[in-house]
Amino acid sequence: MLGHHYTRTFLETAVASMSAGCNLELSYGMRKNVFMHIPQALAMGNITLQMLRERVRPLFYTRMRLGEFDPPAMNPYSTLGLSAVQSSEHRNLALEAAVKSFVLLKNVRGTLPLRDLPGKRLAVVGPFADNPLGLSGDYAPMPEPRYIYTPRRGLETLPANVTFAAGCRQPRCQQYSRDEVVGAVGAADVVVVCLGTGVDVETEAKDRRDLSLPGHQLELLQDAVQ
Repeated sequence: MLGHHYTRTFLETAVASMSAGCNLELSYGMRKNVFMHIPQALAMGNITLQMLRERVRPLFYTRMRLGEFDPPAMNPYSTLGLSAVQSSEHRNLALEAAVKSFVLLKNVRGTLPLRDLPGKRLAVVGPFADNPLGLSGDYAPMPEPRYIYTPRRGLETLPANVTFAAGCRQPRCQQYSRDEVVGAVGAADVVVVCLGTGVDVETEAKDRRDLSLPGHQLELLQDAVQ
């Protein structure tokens, strides 16, 4: 209604949303939201009681399974703390999920996995090479710093001589230090370049007009591979 002008009123929006199968609204407040008009839509015959029940049933079934209507002492989730959430079992599961979600687009001449690293010089460069805040997406919780492994921190666990250069400190990369990057990659046997956008550049309601690397990141990439 407000952004795309698909509907004209909150009442019309409530009817369209429920008809499309939506049963939960992320509202701006209790008084000025869409689903507060459901009783009016029901009274006017725009929706049926059967449709309303069909939308409500899975919503409250989920809430019941989560124990939201039980006394806290009866709800096993209420006793979970960080010691359980960040247990070694859960961290190992998170690691497994991360490994299985990686997508390797190319592996020219079998460059990966890296082998014979002892004595090798490895450079890791780019604004995401050692940026813990840049590794989490929009709506992501921030874990304890000791559990965050940036590319630099992870690569430094390998038996190699690792050098690091961000080139630019922020994903927007408005201020770029070419000498810093060239100096890091000049004597390296292997170069890992970490580029992207992150929540500083694009999140919900913050879209971009093109898919180009922001700021001087493309220049950084070209300097790193020459």
